[in-house]
Amino acid sequence: MFHAVSPAVPPEATQRVRDFAAREGWRLHVIDAAEFEREEYVSNPSNRCFYCKRSLYSVIAESTSAQIVSGTNADDLHEYRPGLEAARVHSVRHPYAELGVTKADIRNMAESLGLGEIASLPASPCLSSRVETGIRITPPLLRLIHAAELAVRGRVAARSIRCRLRKSGVVIEIDGETLSRLTATQRDDMLQAATRVFAGEDDPYPISLAPYRVGSAFLHKETLINDEFGRPDAPSCP
Repeated sequence: MFHAVSPAVPPEATQRVRDFAAREGWRLHVIDAAEFEREEYVSNPSNRCFYCKRSLYSVIAESTSAQIVSGTNADDLHEYRPGLEAARVHSVRHPYAELGVTKADIRNMAESLGLGEIASLPASPCLSSRVETGIRITPPLLRLIHAAELAVRGRVAARSIRCRLRKSGVVIEIDGETLSRLTATQRDDMLQAATRVFAGEDDPYPISLAPYRVGSAFLHKETLINDEFGRPDAPSCP
């Protein structure tokens, strides 16, 4: 098993992987894919994920001669995912996608295997996905974004929370159902908590709340054409 650490990976995610590796007896290799050494990645173009996955698969390939497989599932093929092109370059296979297994199927399988805490985990893409396309990505910026999300999570039980950095400012996105139930006092408390996180910045960002939207910081015009698995074009984003 390979797990990549970087400024884009929350430390609690790495600890969860380490805990499961110890429990299940995995031969875990924690690696640095070094994507932050690539200007193509940190400049944050619309295909940033291609450069991230190219770095990841290159490092894994240097460590094993075995077939590399990913957790890409059938639902992912209906989204714009440049990382799939990097996987193709490195001949990575996607067993779930090949078998038509969806996210819901994977959660059900995890539940049946006694992995309830994994089955119920909310989606959590890398921290770089919170930064609007075109804004340069830096480790200090990602630490601020992560700290803001933790501060908000400590104040509300929500299915989805994202701290998005846009050219217009910071937007704290919360799933619509939870957001609609918040009182004015709770909203003010969250905004103040996020403001304190970013308070040390030379040019403070305006901070606002908004309903959660999948991949809303990701700006692109491309569509994914994935003939390999026989899926239709898909203009949505991760």
